[in-house]
Amino acid sequence: MDLSSYADLALDLVNTRQPSGDGLGDLDGLQALLAHRPHLGGRVTRRDLDAMRELRDELRAVFVAADHGDEEDAAERLNALLIQHPVHPQLSGHDAQGWHLHLNEGGSIPDRYAARAAMGLAVHISDRGMHGLGICATADCERVFLDTTPDASRRHCPAHTPANHQSAAPAPSPVDRPRRIAGSQ
Repeated sequence: MDLSSYADLALDLVNTRQPSGDGLGDLDGLQALLAHRPHLGGRVTRRDLDAMRELRDELRAVFVAADHGDEEDAAERLNALLIQHPVHPQLSGHDAQGWHLHLNEGGSIPDRYAARAAMGLAVHISDRGMHGLGICATADCERVFLDTTPDASRRHCPAHTPANHQSAAPAPSPVDRPRRIAGSQ
């Protein structure tokens, strides 16, 4: 298991809130979020929903701080999540993959989700730097994303990259990018 892949959990959760609506408006929304992740499934309660909304806000704050160039604040926020939701690794061997690491299966759904999402972001940041966390620069879009480009030049979520829009203008130069500090780690 590539632990950085757990960072997708943070993206999926934070991106449930958009100007067009709240994907965690009810228990059905939470069940939909968890549907394709059987290791995080189970019966969900109103308490789980409330905890997931709070986690969403905490994870979004990490992205906002990083996107504004406040790496210390982003790190403090992420470290707080790692302390609040400790990770318990375990060896697992299944599906002919050989022995590999998974994170614990104990605790509530929000606790398991938080531990995995925070660990995934921490691994991603340690591999690529804090500048790899972004918020879409497209008007009326608040999606977060992980910038995996070599020069950290990405400014838009996958739905709004120039390749997905026929009339999109070329990406602006780093001088035109007001929200992120190029080259900062």
